[in-house]
Amino acid sequence: MMKKWMQTIFATIVMLALSGCLYPEERLVQNQIPYKDQVQSVQAAVDQYREATGGLLPIKTRDMTTPIYQKYPIDFNLLTPRYMAEPPGNAFESGGVYQYVLVDVETNPTVKLLDLRMAEAIRDLKLRINMYRDTHGYPPFKEMLAKGIFTLDYKKLGLKEPPYVVSPYSGKNLPLIIDANGEIYVDYRIDLYERLQKTNHSYQYGEDIRDLLVDDSLFVPAYSLPYTVDPNKNEPIFLVK
Repeated sequence: MMKKWMQTIFATIVMLALSGCLYPEERLVQNQIPYKDQVQSVQAAVDQYREATGGLLPIKTRDMTTPIYQKYPIDFNLLTPRYMAEPPGNAFESGGVYQYVLVDVETNPTVKLLDLRMAEAIRDLKLRINMYRDTHGYPPFKEMLAKGIFTLDYKKLGLKEPPYVVSPYSGKNLPLIIDANGEIYVDYRIDLYERLQKTNHSYQYGEDIRDLLVDDSLFVPAYSLPYTVDPNKNEPIFLVK
């Protein structure tokens, strides 16, 4: 009797492991995938909402000083359940790692993705910098990349390697950099260089070239500084005013 009872318990544990226990892990993986059809479904809902409201956008209110690619997050409360059943599985609202945002809101509101894992990496780095700053009075600046833009002395922050995030465009490691005010940014020059070399463009020095990363991608270059084209080379440089 005891043996049969133990076998039943074991079988139940196995079934739970195969069904319930694995599901959250599988769901987590799925929520990290930027499915193109999910973006398209949100785009369709946004278009329907605009048509029904006379051109209004289903977005959350942000301060006018908010960086452009983080300025227009989609408010799914305005879209569900009338225009779509629920937010996509990879959306932050559903436990995913992406925030759905709009770009080109004036002429052609287009749905894109913002990878929130970058925000987490920046937040962790800021905590380290603030601790260092409390002791020394200033961040551990290292190399000046442009006027008011620096790399960090990561060893002074207790890190074993330079801080970075993974590019949503190329999958490469993108450095995290700091400005004179202590704000942290992602350095997209690696991705921009590759795009400049592969694209026939008409950008001139002084023009922001970040749209090169937006136009043919699901993603926005979140937490970025403006970039322009080097006047002497076909290479990206910081657009410093």
